[in-house]
Amino acid sequence: MRTWRRESVLDLYNLALAAVLFFSPWLFKLTNSTGKMDIWASGAAIAAISLVAIAAYANWEEWANFALGLWLVASPWLLGFAHTRAMHFSIGVGVVVAFMAALELWLVYDGTHPAHQDQISPSTTPGPH
Repeated sequence: MRTWRRESVLDLYNLALAAVLFFSPWLFKLTNSTGKMDIWASGAAIAAISLVAIAAYANWEEWANFALGLWLVASPWLLGFAHTRAMHFSIGVGVVVAFMAALELWLVYDGTHPAHQDQISPSTTPGPH
């Protein structure tokens, strides 16, 4: 069995958001059919990717969630359901999904790359003369 990564909690949050997205057309009675289908499909995709990321992490999963978050932000205008309740919901959840995916990518990168410590030689340090 695989050990738990501290960054996996962000995948759990994305999974919870995906569940809200998936059920939101019924929970919030979204009326725009294009918006409902987009939110439903995006929620299902985010849930599947988040489950895979929890089971076996790879960078592509977070990049895919990041892209899906950006898609949720842009899709109201691209699919023609701007100025609806579905638009507001899509943008709000899309921003959070993209942020959490980017945060996880950064945390993993920061954990695998040691901090860059600039070595300053004693001859170049300012000091009293």
